[in-house]
Amino acid sequence: MAFTVLGLSGSRACDPAAALYVDGQLVAAAEEERFVRERHAPGRMPREAASFCLASAGIAPDEVDVVAVALASDGESATDRARVEAFLGDLDFDAARTPIEPVDYLDSHAASAYYCSGFAEHTAILCLTGSGSLLGYGESGRIHRLRESAYPHSLWALYGALTEYLGFEMGDGEYKLMGMAPYGDPRRFDLSRLACFEDGELVIDTSYVNVAAGQRYMEDGRSYSFSRRLVDWLGPPRRGDAADEPYVHYAAAMQAFFEALALQMIDHDLGDMLRETGRIAFAGAGALNVKLNQRIVARGDVRELFVQPAAGDAGTALGAAAAVSAKRGVVIECMEHVYLGPRHTNEDVIAACEAYPVLPRWHVLDDVPRRIARLLADGHPVAWFQGRMEFGPRALGARSILGCPSVAGVADRINEQIKFRERWRPFGPAMLDRVAPQMLAGSHPAPFMTLTFDVADSWKVRVPEVVHEDGTARAQVVRREQHPRYYALIEELERLTGNGVVLNTSLNRRGEPIVCSPRDALDMFFASDLQYLVMEDVLVEKG
Repeated sequence: MAFTVLGLSGSRACDPAAALYVDGQLVAAAEEERFVRERHAPGRMPREAASFCLASAGIAPDEVDVVAVALASDGESATDRARVEAFLGDLDFDAARTPIEPVDYLDSHAASAYYCSGFAEHTAILCLTGSGSLLGYGESGRIHRLRESAYPHSLWALYGALTEYLGFEMGDGEYKLMGMAPYGDPRRFDLSRLACFEDGELVIDTSYVNVAAGQRYMEDGRSYSFSRRLVDWLGPPRRGDAADEPYVHYAAAMQAFFEALALQMIDHDLGDMLRETGRIAFAGAGALNVKLNQRIVARGDVRELFVQPAAGDAGTALGAAAAVSAKRGVVIECMEHVYLGPRHTNEDVIAACEAYPVLPRWHVLDDVPRRIARLLADGHPVAWFQGRMEFGPRALGARSILGCPSVAGVADRINEQIKFRERWRPFGPAMLDRVAPQMLAGSHPAPFMTLTFDVADSWKVRVPEVVHEDGTARAQVVRREQHPRYYALIEELERLTGNGVVLNTSLNRRGEPIVCSPRDALDMFFASDLQYLVMEDVLVEKG
């Protein structure tokens, strides 16, 4: 009989999510926020996500062999256990029959990196989270810890504190800091007083950041993870949406300091094994810092970096399930795609259109890639809703907003009129696998938009809307076998423009989860300046 494990995140420190492994194959995974339409779904258990995973695989609760639960780093408490048991009871699990197996939070991250990487040989493991860090290695299907650190001596929490200082939300805005950094000069400010790495230990100066409750900076009734001392040093916290001075330089300095400290940690504990095998697996929210990942790949001792694409806390659901499976001797399949969520038929889409309060104008297309490529080439952004929803924070051609990267101004239009976010925020390119060697410096695999590359000078002119301020791009290299319709669309756009590249961003507005259902997509469509939305074969238009 098949060995089935349902993995859950959603303890006190985790974004709620669920993942389902059957005999080592990841058959379904989803984040609760997508279903309940609340960013990060704080305080919830993954009720809708778990129900989806089971239903999509046709598995009843009594067919699940183990429920694996990622728990906060302070370990399993009676409250945590009771909460999980009550949750499973609501899903019709028999608590007396189905074992509940807790997996430590950092171990869940490490498992999600190592087991999903497909690396069979000696593999370095790095996890950077707000709660702390873990450095270790995987070998022969087992994970070994070398070093760990806990909050407040957390590198990613330091990055989060500066994220708050720069006016963004900790736990969500770190990638805005990363996007702002190329507009500044890291040499303008020295942030080294905030932390040091000595004798293998990272030490944060908690008089500035990661401070205790009584020392936190307070403003308008809100407390922050930095102190008044930091404000006295750097000036008042940033407010507003502009990428202005001196804050762009603080962002640049923080990004550079973060990279330097992370690379020192890697050198100290993982350098020898990297020189031996050249493979490193990375998870935790810090693993989504694509500029750091570019620096890691540029090391002479790294042959391949695997970043688990749902690297944040939601990914601990699949990590916990993978860890429990591996403990039973089950071989975990390499994670080659993230199309693991719900999908909807044309009939579902039409039903949603017909039930919508504002009756949309829609019709069924006979050749979706050709028709949508024509709209893109004519300068129109298009909402693209196809196949199974992605697991993780990156839209990869299932729930995306697309644009033609050679059309001047399309990025500004999407930022200002559709996503309603800061004008300086960059967009990534998705490209055909045969185009990537021409456009990008380096040949490292890039299926998940977890890595930036330097862009060849000739392509900076050809697709300027997806090249960031520093000449890099956060790329997705698309293979036909992983998403045939998306690949065909980019091929059609290449036929029209000469460039096998499309601008890709997530199908959501600022502060909202990526859309999940046709109804979600229609809500966003009618609340933005989008003129075209294609869901499966159904094109919805305004006007």
